[in-house]
Amino acid sequence: MDGAAMGMALELLGVSKTFDGFQALAKADFAVESGEVHALLGENGAGKSTLMNVAAGLYRPDQGRIRVRGREVALTGPVEARRLGIGMVHQHYKLVKAFTAVENILLAQGAARYGAGLAEVEAAIRAQSEAVGFAVDLRRPVGSLSVAEQQRVEILKVLVAGAGILILDEPTAVLTDREAEALLTTMRALARQGAAVVLVTHKLGEVQRHADRVTVMRGGRIVASADPASLSAAELTTLVVGATANPVHCPATRIEGPVLAVEGLAGTRSDGLQTLYGLNLTIRAGEIYGLAGVGGNGQTELAEILMGVRRAGTGRIALAGDDVTGAGPKLRRARGLAAIPADRQVYGLAGDLSVAENYAVGGLASGRFGGWLRVDRAAIRAATEAAIAAFDIRGARSPRQKAGLLSGGNAQKLVIAREFAGRPRVVLAHSPARGLDVRATADIHRRLREARDAGAGVLLISEDLDEVMLMSDRIGVMSRGRIVREFDAPADRQAIGAAMVHHA
Repeated sequence: MDGAAMGMALELLGVSKTFDGFQALAKADFAVESGEVHALLGENGAGKSTLMNVAAGLYRPDQGRIRVRGREVALTGPVEARRLGIGMVHQHYKLVKAFTAVENILLAQGAARYGAGLAEVEAAIRAQSEAVGFAVDLRRPVGSLSVAEQQRVEILKVLVAGAGILILDEPTAVLTDREAEALLTTMRALARQGAAVVLVTHKLGEVQRHADRVTVMRGGRIVASADPASLSAAELTTLVVGATANPVHCPATRIEGPVLAVEGLAGTRSDGLQTLYGLNLTIRAGEIYGLAGVGGNGQTELAEILMGVRRAGTGRIALAGDDVTGAGPKLRRARGLAAIPADRQVYGLAGDLSVAENYAVGGLASGRFGGWLRVDRAAIRAATEAAIAAFDIRGARSPRQKAGLLSGGNAQKLVIAREFAGRPRVVLAHSPARGLDVRATADIHRRLREARDAGAGVLLISEDLDEVMLMSDRIGVMSRGRIVREFDAPADRQAIGAAMVHHA
């Protein structure tokens, strides 16, 4: 019986793909039926995004076949995939930062879809936004939106297009628990109405609560496909990483004096709207301070001001006792600040440069690899190779490889390897595990704990409350540009959630 008779919406049969001699996919088979939510699990670099990029027309397979609703097709590109009803929400955003949310969504629809103009587009977007359960300021340039809000625009872009086959690559990575549950509940409702939904996620709880079927990839191959209700979280983890992983909270052993002090900080978004209102914050050496809160409450502006890429309105910032309020990123880094930004593709890495060039940039500024006029390239290569091995940066086959070819988890490991090359006094980690799998997340959490235990103060900003509670020695709740409550670990989840909701 063919795919159409079986209700198959999308089938990938024996798909192989090689990049520069590296086999990313090896005869992978995957199928999603109309009316189901099908989760795709696997470590970063396992081939999940590559396989879905083939389905979305972004990559052409070297080998294999593609069927859409039982009919074999040859996808010539994303436009052809969209015409066939396939829509993909990417982990890294495909947005024009200078355009508004409405303009970005209109741009994705094609020239003739909305003849009535922006008003009709905006009405359609608002209807979808209400159905999903989150709001976005549609008339602001997306470059001024928070990371979470930009993700929402990407999700709305696909929903408004009306795709019947939805591929969501880590769609809840920057959403709060409530937002994630609302989104995934909506995805289930869409599936029950006949849509086929592929959910690429590293969150096992999402798979067990919302998926009808789960497929696990490892090393570019499919290793299992099953009903998630028949598997425990431990069994799923074993399928993904090959060994069970049971994260536990590891409290600080030696907390000392303040290394980062923020007093009366005020700040604005790029469009001039104030988002920080007299914020006060103290981070001590040897502790991880977790900052929880709903996205869009000033977390992005706080992180950018602390990194020195956005100017503070009023207030004072002291780093290791030195006033750095008016200092730029270079001086702050010289004073011991390491930064893991939320958007590693924009602030963390230059994708067109090599792995070695991205790793070496901090060392060039400090003189570790010579100066800008006389660069010790042999030292850079040796140090990069050592970092690749020490931080298990898989997929970096050579220091000369472009950083943009690394998977999300490996790109994040490269950022951390560079930032921890010295001995930082303060580590700013904004959503460090966003979009990462179980193993990569555990490794990054271990690195943050090691920095803390070596005496650094760590500020962890995350909209994943589970991550904040697992990692933090103290927890602050941020709402409307202020820290409204603080808790010592171990903290009560319900109390934190209540503080987030009641002050929102």
